[in-house]
Amino acid sequence: MSPVPRFSVIVPAYEVQAYLHECLDSVLSQSFTDLELIVVDDCSPDACGAIADEFAARDPRVRPVHLPDNGGLGPARNAGLRLATGDYVVFLDGDDTLTPGALQAIADRVKETDEPDLLVYDYARAFWSGETRRNEHALELTEKGPAPFRLDERPGLLSVMKVAWNKAYRREFLDREGFAFPPGYYEDTPWTYPVLMTAESIATLDRVCVHYRQRRMGSITRTTSRHHFDVFEQYDRLFAYLDSRPALAHWRPALFHRMVDHLAAVYARRGRLPLGTRAEFLRRARAHYARYQAPGGPVRRGNRARHALVRLGSHRAYRVLSVGLRVLRRTGRFVSLLAHGSWRAALRVHYRMQRLLPLRDDRALFSSHGGRGYECNPAALEDAFRSLAPRMRTAWAARPEHHHTLPTATRRVTPGSFAYWTALARSKYLVANTDFDSRLVRRGGQVLVQTQAGTPLGHMGLDLQDRPAAVGRTDFARQLSGADQWDYVLSGNRHSTLVWERVFPAGYETLEYGQPRNDVFQRATSLDVDRLRASLGIPEGAIALLYAPTHRDYRRARRTTLDLERVLRRLGPRFVLLTRAHHADGAPLVESPGGRIIDATGHPNVEHLCLASDALVTDYSSLMFDYANLDRPIVIHAADWEVYEAARGTYFDLRSFPPGAVARSEDELIDIFASGHWRGSRSTQLRAAFRERFCPYDDGRAAERVVRRVVLGETGGLPPFVPLAERHPVPSAAARRARFLGEREVPSPRAMPTADLLASP
Repeated sequence: MSPVPRFSVIVPAYEVQAYLHECLDSVLSQSFTDLELIVVDDCSPDACGAIADEFAARDPRVRPVHLPDNGGLGPARNAGLRLATGDYVVFLDGDDTLTPGALQAIADRVKETDEPDLLVYDYARAFWSGETRRNEHALELTEKGPAPFRLDERPGLLSVMKVAWNKAYRREFLDREGFAFPPGYYEDTPWTYPVLMTAESIATLDRVCVHYRQRRMGSITRTTSRHHFDVFEQYDRLFAYLDSRPALAHWRPALFHRMVDHLAAVYARRGRLPLGTRAEFLRRARAHYARYQAPGGPVRRGNRARHALVRLGSHRAYRVLSVGLRVLRRTGRFVSLLAHGSWRAALRVHYRMQRLLPLRDDRALFSSHGGRGYECNPAALEDAFRSLAPRMRTAWAARPEHHHTLPTATRRVTPGSFAYWTALARSKYLVANTDFDSRLVRRGGQVLVQTQAGTPLGHMGLDLQDRPAAVGRTDFARQLSGADQWDYVLSGNRHSTLVWERVFPAGYETLEYGQPRNDVFQRATSLDVDRLRASLGIPEGAIALLYAPTHRDYRRARRTTLDLERVLRRLGPRFVLLTRAHHADGAPLVESPGGRIIDATGHPNVEHLCLASDALVTDYSSLMFDYANLDRPIVIHAADWEVYEAARGTYFDLRSFPPGAVARSEDELIDIFASGHWRGSRSTQLRAAFRERFCPYDDGRAAERVVRRVVLGETGGLPPFVPLAERHPVPSAAARRARFLGEREVPSPRAMPTADLLASP
C-alpha cells in the first residue's frame, strides 16, 4: 500500500455481525489493492468489534475504530472520515458488499474523467432469495456525453437513490466544503443533495459496484420508532444549506417535491410510525409543506395523491377510509367462511375471536418439532418457566401419542384443536424450536422465543437455496415469514449466532446464553447416570456407545452407513450400542434390535441417552456439539463426507476440526475402539479445542438466563458464565469404573492451538 492510498473505504458496523465478514472480505479481495479499510465499530453490542480486530490482525490495510458510545450511522461515518487518508473516500454499509473488480473500475473511471470531485456508480439490490435487481434509475448513470460535468447539466442524478455508498468522493473536496453527516435517521438526505449540488465536477460509472442487501426487517429505517420524525430535522438542515448558498436557490422546487414524496412515503409505510403518532406526523408534514413550498415544476400524476395528503394533513379522512376498506374486506372473508361451514373455517373464526380477547400474561405455550413430546430446548425452558416464575401456567402442544411424555403440571393441547388455537391467541409467551403454524398472527405484546435445535454444521435457512437435493420443496418465503414473528433466538456460541442472523434475517434479538437443553449435563449426578443405564437395560460394566447419525434429506431410502452387528462382533462383548435414528427418519436403525443393540429411537429424551452412554459415535449430527459439554469421547464416522458436503453444504470441514478421532471407513472405526484411540490423548486434545470453540456458555444456567431476560425482564445481573476449566460435568460410568480400578486416565488439557493440535501425532 502506498503512503497515501488511492481509496479509503469506510465501513460503519452496528449489529451486522452476521454479514460483516462477507462485507470486509468483498473489500480486501478486490483486484485493486491500494486501499485502506476503516471499520468503525459503533459501540455494537454484538461481535462487530471483535470481527474488525480479527481482520486487522490478518491484514495491515484494516484500521479498526471502536467508538465509546453508539451514535448512529452518521457520526460513525464521520469518525471514519476524520481518519481517512486516501485520495478518494468510499462508504460501504456493514451488511452490503462490493462487487468483484469494483474498485478497479472506479479507479479507471476516475483517472479517465480527470479526477472529478464526485463519481456516481450503480448498485443492485440483493434479495434473500438470491435475486439481484439493478437500480431502476440506471439510465441516469450513462457514460455517454461529456464528463466531468456539473449537476445542472445532468439534473436527473437527483432521482438516483440518495445514499452515501453509491459514490466515490475526492477527499480534498469533502475537506474543502466541510461536509459531515448529521445524527439521526435519514442522515443521507442532507448529505447527498448538498454534495451533488456543490460538486464542481461529477462523473458517472455505468456499472454495478455495490450489492445492497435487502435485510427485510433488518434496516433501522424499517423499524417502528419515533426516530422516523428525524426526517423533518434532516430537511430543515437541507433547506438551511440552500439558504446559505444563494447560488443554489434554483434547486429549491426540485428538492421540495422530493421532500413531499419522502414524507408521504414514511407516513404511508405501515409499521414505521408508532401507534398514536401518525396524526402528529402528518401535522408536521403539513407544516413543512407550507414552510418550504416552492413554485415551479409540475407534480407527476402518480404523486398527486401524496402531495394532496401532505398539503391537507387530513389524518382523520385517511383513517376513516382505511378502516372502511378493512371492515369490508374482513366482512367478506367472514361470510365466505360461514358459507363453507368447514371445520377448518370454524377454527379460523374461533382463532380470530380469541385474538380479540386480552392476552394472558401468566400463560406460556411450548412445542418441539411441530408436535413431538417433551424434549429439546423448549422442555428445559418449560421447566425453568415454572421454577423461576411460579405464577406461570404452561401448556405443551403435542400430538396424542406424545402426551405421556409431558409433566403433570403442564396442560396438554393437541395441534389443530380449539384449545391449541386458544392457547396460540391468548398466551403471552410462545416457545418452540420450529414454527408453530404458518397461520399464526403474532399479537402486540406476545413474545415468541425461537430456541433452535442445536449448533449448525450443515447449511440452514437461506444458505440452502442453492442445494435443491437437500431442501426438497422448502418454501423459503414462508420460512422467513415465520422468522419475522420471532422476538428472540437462542444461540449456544458465536458460530451459531452468525449463522442464524444471516440465514434467518429478521428483526429478532439473539440471546447468546447457551443451550438450555444442555443444562442437565452440569447438574446430573452419578446416581442419575446409574439409574438411566439401568432403565435402558445397559449391562453393568459394559461400555455403552451412543450411535446417532444425522438425517440425509437428499436420500429417499433411509439406511445406515454402518453394519452395526459386524461392528459389535469385532469390538467384543464388552461393548453395547445405543442406537437412535434422527427424528426425521423415525424407524429404528436396525430391523430387529436386540442383544447388545439397544434401540433408543423412541426414547423421549436424547440428553438422558447422552448421560447413560460412555462415548458418542456420529457422523454429522449436531448432537456432537451438545455431547461435547459432557467432556466424554466422541468419534466421527465420516465415510460419505464429500457427498454430504456437496448435497447439504457445511460451515466448516469437520475432518479438519473434529471433536475427537475421525474414521473414514467402518474398519477404521473398529480400529479406533479396538486400539483405545477413542479415548487417547490426541482425542482428548481435539475435544478440548472443540469445546473451547463451541461450548463457551453451556454451564448449566442457560435456561435461567433466558427466563430472567425474557420473562422477568432482567437486563443486567444475569448469572455469569462459568469458565470451562471450572465446570465438572458428571463422569461416565466407564470413567468412574476406571478410577475405581486405578486405570490410567487421560487428563483434560487446555485447548491447544488448532494448527499444533492437528499436527500432533
